[in-house]
Amino acid sequence: MKLIVGLGNDGKEYENTRHNLGFLVIDELAKDLNISFKEEGSAYHGSAIIDGEKVILAKPRLFMNNSGQVVRGMLNYFKIDIANLFVIHDDKDQEIGHYKIVRNSGHGGQNGVKDIINHLHSNEFARLKVGIGSDPNIDTSHYVLGKWDKKQIKIINKIKPLLKDIAKDFIKEDFISLTNKYNGNK
Repeated sequence: MKLIVGLGNDGKEYENTRHNLGFLVIDELAKDLNISFKEEGSAYHGSAIIDGEKVILAKPRLFMNNSGQVVRGMLNYFKIDIANLFVIHDDKDQEIGHYKIVRNSGHGGQNGVKDIINHLHSNEFARLKVGIGSDPNIDTSHYVLGKWDKKQIKIINKIKPLLKDIAKDFIKEDFISLTNKYNGNK
């Protein structure tokens, strides 16, 4: 069984913000896999059998900084090993549209990932870090919670299919194959 989690903040005021990139990718993946979400507990989640593997897609309903509580709860409830967890999130330290698949990596200042690492007492899970860029003239919290501009929307719309494919390949490929296939191919 695999758990794919997109990080973001729940609520209308956070829709189309840079910090909700994980939600955006999960929504695209859910459409592609014909998975509908139900609101249960502290997450929106849905599941399907893909290539013989049960896959659960989830979007934590708690704020980004409390994502670890949700992820830990889902891993425990569904009895999923940490090796079968894939987290998709924004990364302000990469240029917009760039991405990197990592495991055994620090949080890099991403508070949702930091909270997951704290709750799991481990960083040994796979992640897809997607660049949202930064602006030195804007405070980091205001930037990540800000809306995409037109140029950024164009870039994100262009890479959404690729990000969705990376998540789909996590279902059927091992981590090394996944990184060999995608890392360095921006």
